[in-house]
Amino acid sequence: MKREFSRVKRLVIKIGTSSLVLPDGKINLEKIDHLAFVISNLQTKGFEPILVSSGAMGFGLNVLEMNKRPHDLAKQQAVSSVGQVAMMGLYAQIFSHYQTQVSQVLLTRDVVEYPESLANVTNAFDSLLEMGIVPIVNENDAVSVDEMDHATKFGDNDRLSAIVAEIVNADLLIMLSDIDGLYDKNPTIYDDAVLRTHVSEITEEILKSAGGAGSKFGTGGMMSKIQSAQMVFERDGQMILMNGKNPRDILRVLEGQVIGTFFKQDK
Repeated sequence: MKREFSRVKRLVIKIGTSSLVLPDGKINLEKIDHLAFVISNLQTKGFEPILVSSGAMGFGLNVLEMNKRPHDLAKQQAVSSVGQVAMMGLYAQIFSHYQTQVSQVLLTRDVVEYPESLANVTNAFDSLLEMGIVPIVNENDAVSVDEMDHATKFGDNDRLSAIVAEIVNADLLIMLSDIDGLYDKNPTIYDDAVLRTHVSEITEEILKSAGGAGSKFGTGGMMSKIQSAQMVFERDGQMILMNGKNPRDILRVLEGQVIGTFFKQDK
């Protein structure tokens, strides 16, 4: 299927912790700078970009000079709270170099499940975009919980990005990962793994080929990306899963270059 994005205006870009935090726990300043440039460039071209950014835990571990995620939930929330401030401070600083204003939108699952709060957050997104401000979205890790009778977590930011894409009625979801796209089998194990350039439906074969957890700083994996693609399909949307090593590839994707895996149903 030809990739045609000439009608794309509103797009959600999701970046994961592994793209923002280096394996040694240091912040990937170069990556964040490139990302800010690309998003600012998109805005000047008339796009309405929304960034869904993981990284609160990774930033918190960096600020507090901790080398691993604490086991205690309360301490995890505390570290994420510290990290969220540091992450947004850095985003605001770097985006300002490109004369772009950003805002913070922290969500929990109950916000999108109740009609009144959902309407409020939808209006907030619309107003920010109308004002030329880039919303930077993350789960509110400092308060969200995953208890049976009071679940407020989305699970991970892959799913959150698909939910945000639905809330804002985005034309395209671009999911940046530490892998080139969806393969027919695990490319870190099998040398003959083949990249799928187009996926039109989520089959049992695709579900079986996905699996494994994310980095030690994050929570996502390929399965959550497949589940997010299914959510995108349910609203007849489209999604690109691509490597986030060079954020400028986002510009090439929007020009129609075949990069990553394109999720769009056949019609």
